[in-house]
Amino acid sequence: MQVHTVRCFGAAAGHGNVALVIEEGPPTPEARQAFARAQPHPACVFLDPGLQRYWFADYYYPHARSPLCLHATLGAAQVLFARAGQAAQDIVLATAMRGQPLRLCRQADNFFVALQPQSVPEVAVDGALAAWLLDQPELTLTAAPVLASVGSPKLLLEVLDRATLHALRPPLDRILDWGRAHGVSGCYVVCRIGEDVYEGRNFNHLDPAMEDRATGVAAGALTAHLGRAITLHQGGALGASCLIRTRLEDGAILVGGRAEAVPAN
Repeated sequence: MQVHTVRCFGAAAGHGNVALVIEEGPPTPEARQAFARAQPHPACVFLDPGLQRYWFADYYYPHARSPLCLHATLGAAQVLFARAGQAAQDIVLATAMRGQPLRLCRQADNFFVALQPQSVPEVAVDGALAAWLLDQPELTLTAAPVLASVGSPKLLLEVLDRATLHALRPPLDRILDWGRAHGVSGCYVVCRIGEDVYEGRNFNHLDPAMEDRATGVAAGALTAHLGRAITLHQGGALGASCLIRTRLEDGAILVGGRAEAVPAN
């Protein structure tokens, strides 16, 4: 088994959300979940070779298997492009759970994942639901809640400012239970801090210590909803400042940023 450690979406060298990229790993979902549960990092992706230059990507958080994790996909891009060399063309992955195609590309020091907007569950969402999920009875949103997805549906909530965003301490079990019941991968809360620039936090883990430093699927979902490219900051308050950039290109949404291999000890 080969295990690669990659810092993804870092705002600068030495920062980022860590993912483990595993080749020749255990073959069963149960063994893969046990491996992920034993790691101190938020996400693992197991790469399995397929036909015609495809790779299959199988994603695991410590608590659950996932249909898609973009920061782990960025880690896979770093590993695969480093092996292929500077002249490598785009690389194609397919997700293990749903067969969703993901095109990986490299531009200078950044890697991008190209994907398409996906359908979302038919679930009614409104301000009252948002206030209940976040345990904020007096919550004021600057836009109506919305569900959006590029492979893992998110409930997108926009609050007034950074102070409101940083002060949130929601009941994570409530969010997780609601998400499981409705096929939604947690809440992503953002505030606007500039022209097409946002800061966000992701609530999709039971353990507050496991809060995401960067959530690429949420950046993609927000881009799909807004219909324009954005810059998204995340993780600064957690000591791992991350920066996610998105673009729109020929109908696809590109989500990307830095991906830096961590040398083995």
